[in-house]
Amino acid sequence: MPARLAVVAVATVGLLLVSCQREAEPVVPPPEATPPAASSPETPPLNPAVNPALDRRELLTAVAAAASNYAAGASAAAADPLVGRQFDVRLAFGCEGPEAPPADGAAGDGLARWSWGPERQTIRLSLTPGDWTRSALIAGAGQDRWEAVEGFWVARAWMNADGCPSVRADPLASGPAAPSPQTVGLAAVFEAGGSRLGRRNGRAYAHTIRAAGDAGPEAPAGGYRVRLEGRIAAFPDGRAIRCRAANPDQRPVCVAAVQLDRVAFETAGGETLSEWRPG
Repeated sequence: MPARLAVVAVATVGLLLVSCQREAEPVVPPPEATPPAASSPETPPLNPAVNPALDRRELLTAVAAAASNYAAGASAAAADPLVGRQFDVRLAFGCEGPEAPPADGAAGDGLARWSWGPERQTIRLSLTPGDWTRSALIAGAGQDRWEAVEGFWVARAWMNADGCPSVRADPLASGPAAPSPQTVGLAAVFEAGGSRLGRRNGRAYAHTIRAAGDAGPEAPAGGYRVRLEGRIAAFPDGRAIRCRAANPDQRPVCVAAVQLDRVAFETAGGETLSEWRPG
């Protein structure tokens, strides 16, 4: 065999030996596509990150919708999304100055006010919840379930802001104008046989402000705030808000059933002056 052919033969044999010793690499199949998760009905979880506490604006928006449905005779959804939601509502009061509290023994009206103490040396804040247990709004909606219902009015329900209004009384008016009737309220409900902690039973939430030194306290420029916190409850029909009107040409009066966790008096700047918590 010629030398050239011998070299070619040796090289060919070497290549065959190398290819036989090399193991075949496994074939990796492509990843299977993950099927999309089946969609589920949207049920917002009751946690602060998803459902923050209702403020005044959101509460009034919900009440306006309930009043519209009531007036139109529209049926609402089976499940009320408001039930179980937390709320945190500030109600401005004393915007026009001091106002005498109800006389001792008089029924509470569910409105906060402030008044001067003797010789204007103190300021007294007070809020006496109304007894709504047998009111027309509650009648037939919880007497067998609730032992007591204490009411708080949301004054100036046409205003979404937490503070006092900037509108002032018309100086050319012949006399003081009567305030509009209250149309939005919070009904603190207490279950029959349940805890009596937190019930006022006609007693006012009250706080006295005393100035440091000899000078008396100054009248507040922007009034005060009462802050109500808790959880939205439900009437026996499962709805959070109940409305009623004497005739179709009147704005419905609507109240939301609630369970109170905290009542506090605050300054216009948000400083807590006093608070009450059940238990």
